Amino acid sequence: MLRPWQFEIHLDKKSDKALYLQIADAIINAVKSRKLTSGNALPGSRQLAGLLNVNRNTVIEALDVLIAEGWLITMDRKGTFIADILPEISINKKAETQVNVAVENHKPHLVFDDGLPDSRLAPMNDLARAYREIFNRKSRWQIMGYSNELGNIEFRKAIVQMLNFKRGMNVSLDEICITRGSQMAMYLAAHCLLSKGDYVIIENPGYKPAWEAFENAGASLLPVNVTKDGLDLDEVENHLERHSVKAIYVTPHHQFPTTVTMSLKKRLKLIELSNQYGFTIIEDDYDNEFHFGQRPILPISSYSNAKNFIYIGTLSKIVAPALRIGYVASSSQNIKKIANHRRIIDVQGDNIMEEAVLHLINEGKIKRHLKKTNLIYKAKRDHFESLCQLYLKDKITFTKPEGGLAFWIVPNKIVDTEKICTELLLKGIKVMTPEKFSFDSPVNGFRLGYASLTEEQMEEGIKALSKYL
Repeated sequence: MLRPWQFEIHLDKKSDKALYLQIADAIINAVKSRKLTSGNALPGSRQLAGLLNVNRNTVIEALDVLIAEGWLITMDRKGTFIADILPEISINKKAETQVNVAVENHKPHLVFDDGLPDSRLAPMNDLARAYREIFNRKSRWQIMGYSNELGNIEFRKAIVQMLNFKRGMNVSLDEICITRGSQMAMYLAAHCLLSKGDYVIIENPGYKPAWEAFENAGASLLPVNVTKDGLDLDEVENHLERHSVKAIYVTPHHQFPTTVTMSLKKRLKLIELSNQYGFTIIEDDYDNEFHFGQRPILPISSYSNAKNFIYIGTLSKIVAPALRIGYVASSSQNIKKIANHRRIIDVQGDNIMEEAVLHLINEGKIKRHLKKTNLIYKAKRDHFESLCQLYLKDKITFTKPEGGLAFWIVPNKIVDTEKICTELLLKGIKVMTPEKFSFDSPVNGFRLGYASLTEEQMEEGIKALSKYL
């Protein structure tokens, strides 16, 4: 008779809980976690007693409890098996199926995304006009052939100028690569920097698509908590002392998802640690343009003493999320590796679109668009704050973000975040579950993007959320 499950029951003989109950509960938990399924055979009582180093009578007591409760069945001359019909699982499965079907049948009419811009504000007419002008201005053979794998040279010059003038950096043309969105930049950076067995320190909570890129390159992740002024550097140093860390991934401007800004003290300390231990700082500056204070804080990569950095940004949020244009800036050696890898998966970027966006930059239309939308998003942010104060004041803790397009709210009491998100979805309101940016167990918090919502939608969503907190 096959007994596929390796018994790994850890008994606490100093516990007040009787040993036979510890054994029974361990088997129940194994069934609930699907380690044991209906029809699986258990070892005989004598064998199990030997495996657990307990008296056989203790095992028999545990089995008797499980048989009485319906978790196990016995078959003459064959042994003891997990029951076909289980006392809790059958009920839970039915309820879970009903909930899943109900959720699938409810298409949300209101979505709190993770901080996307309002696509209705995108300068699509200007972009379409610029796109047509590229076709009319150049010969077909000029625009339909292959171009440089690093991106259109004039477009790269414009990005270099923007990074140097607006973000205090000091990069040259051979230190920039244009990509199809920031996620492609992340993937290329990961595969050119990391190897199997390397360690990468990440923020927790944080941005899971980046984690997936690192793991895909063979790296192991070391999570570090986020405090009110950014990454916990004491935890970072603990990891550095125990592991040979290859890189650290940070979102210091507006941390994803908590929106906190890393303090100057921590930025300088992180650079110092990078230079001391030789790891690379992978800086994801995903929404630098959306800042409502006097001016945005300069990237870590702009500091003159930052020797090892990879800086990733995007234009997708400036124009429209569907427009996939990102970029990565680093040393010329890293960019050369990225170019070689990019050539394998994507010979070049969208040369025509890059020229069209460059046209909008040169005409000053991107600058005017950002000025207009920042005023709109600032007003939306202030309205969202007033709604939180009105409906959630005594139920949550939050800090009004100085930039970005989302709020991070933390319930004052521990709540079942998964259940709340499911209940809201049944009402047509979609909220991201904290599991989507948690490394292990889900954090107690919600990231609520507001930029793509109307004032009426914001109020409807906040009022609905308040009923569950």
